[in-house]
Amino acid sequence: MVHDAPADAVGWRPAVSATLHCLTGCAIGEVLGMVLATWWGWGNWPSVVLSVVLAFFFGYGLTMSSVLRASVPFGRAVRVALAADTLSIAVMEIVDNAVIVLVPGALAAGLADLLFWGSLVVSLVVAFVITVPVNRWMIARGRGHAVVHEFHH
Repeated sequence: MVHDAPADAVGWRPAVSATLHCLTGCAIGEVLGMVLATWWGWGNWPSVVLSVVLAFFFGYGLTMSSVLRASVPFGRAVRVALAADTLSIAVMEIVDNAVIVLVPGALAAGLADLLFWGSLVVSLVVAFVITVPVNRWMIARGRGHAVVHEFHH
């Protein structure tokens, strides 16, 4: 990957791929967190905190698993995951949770409510759309998922 290349020099495909990867981990954590917090009867902010923590956990975990398969030592795999995913997950989580908080009644909806699931889907779609350009910008600078690609042979 060319370091500090203009964003125009990096196609959208790697950014979309990186964002889909991020979305997978974020969605697993986000949905699991919201389901558990709703099931346990937690309030709005504990629900959001649990979802964010789990989104980072699963996001980093997915990256680490692929890097570890390339026989990278655990400590280095952790550093690669942190470098590759932190900004992407952070942007995705800020946008995702902002959408959920802004949808009236979404945090109070039950697991059987269409509003619960619909707001989660919409929030993840909006977060994806906003995070793709962030990942494109990072990849153009040799950061983000550009650091993971050296381990995919």
